[in-house]
Amino acid sequence: MAITLRNPEGLPKIDVYHQVAIASGSRLVFVAGQVAWDAEGTTVGKGDLVAQVEHGYLNVAAALAQAGGSFDDVAKLTFYVVDWNPDKMPQLLDGISRATARLGVTPAPPTTLIGVAALDVPEHLVEIEATAVLD
Repeated sequence: MAITLRNPEGLPKIDVYHQVAIASGSRLVFVAGQVAWDAEGTTVGKGDLVAQVEHGYLNVAAALAQAGGSFDDVAKLTFYVVDWNPDKMPQLLDGISRATARLGVTPAPPTTLIGVAALDVPEHLVEIEATAVLD
């Protein structure tokens, strides 16, 4: 594994992610923002943030697998959530929990959450992008 996750002294310890990822690998993998599209391009979970987070996360996992990696190799995640407000945090976390349970992983890389007005398709509620480092 080319990624070591840390919570440095002097920074707050966040329950759902680490503050720092230290990469020692040599191959970078940049996964484009993944939305809740199935293989045919049909939106999964229209109007359901939990379902869309779960499916987007699974799409990230599929992209990582194609590159020969997994969530263990992720150095950074970024979530773009439409019309974000703190009341949506339980839904976001529930979607992540469902996906990580299905994948059998407990990744907690540094994460950024950005609220946006809209995404590429009106029914998309979340987009997830990843940067990974492979040996």
